[in-house]
Amino acid sequence: MEKEITSLIVNLKHRNIEGIYTDSKDEAREKIKQLVLKRKTIGISGSKTLDELGIVALLEACDYEVFNQYKPGISREQSLQMRNLGCRADYFLTSCNAVSKEGELVFFSANGQRTSGIANAENVIVVCGLNKIVPNLEQALKRSREHAATLNCKRLDWKSACLEGGICHKDICLEPEYKRMCCQVLIIESEIKPERVKVVIVGENLGF
Repeated sequence: MEKEITSLIVNLKHRNIEGIYTDSKDEAREKIKQLVLKRKTIGISGSKTLDELGIVALLEACDYEVFNQYKPGISREQSLQMRNLGCRADYFLTSCNAVSKEGELVFFSANGQRTSGIANAENVIVVCGLNKIVPNLEQALKRSREHAATLNCKRLDWKSACLEGGICHKDICLEPEYKRMCCQVLIIESEIKPERVKVVIVGENLGF
C-alpha cells in the first residue's frame, strides 16, 4: 500500500494537484488546520467522510469562519445563503467519491453546490480515505454511481433507481419518479492553478 500511495501522490503532482498522506484521522485533522489560514472563510460540502473526520466542528471551535449550511437551528433561507457563500469561499472542504490510481478525482452532486464549490473556491481541500482509491477512471465512476451514490441515497432516504439492486439506472433515474443523487458529475483530470487543489489521503477507510 505504501508504494501505491507514493505512486498516487506522484500522479497527482503530474496533474498539478498536491497529495498529502496522513496515517490517521487525528493527523488528517491537524494537517487540515495547518492548511487553512486564519481569518479566511471556509465552505463545506455534505460528506460522510467529513462527518466521520469531525473536522467541521473542530474548525468552528477554533474560530474559523465556516459557512456551515447544516448548522442546527438555521432557517432554509440561511442554509441556502451559506451554500452560496461557501461556493466562493477562500477554502472549500470536501471529499471525493473516488480517485483513480492515475490521479483523476470524481465528484457527484445532486444540487450543484459541491461541484460549484470545487470549481470556484480559491483553495480546495479534498479528503480521501483508502477505500476510495480505485485502479482507473472507469472504476472510479462505477464506484461513485453504484456504491457511494446508493449508500448516500439510503442514508438520506431518497427514492433513487440505484436502490434497486445497487445498479445504476441513469437512463430512467429522472424526476419526478426518482430523486437522483448523481445529477452533476465533476472529473478533475488536471488543475491549472498551482497549489489550488490539495488531496489529504487518510490511511483509514472513511465515508462511502
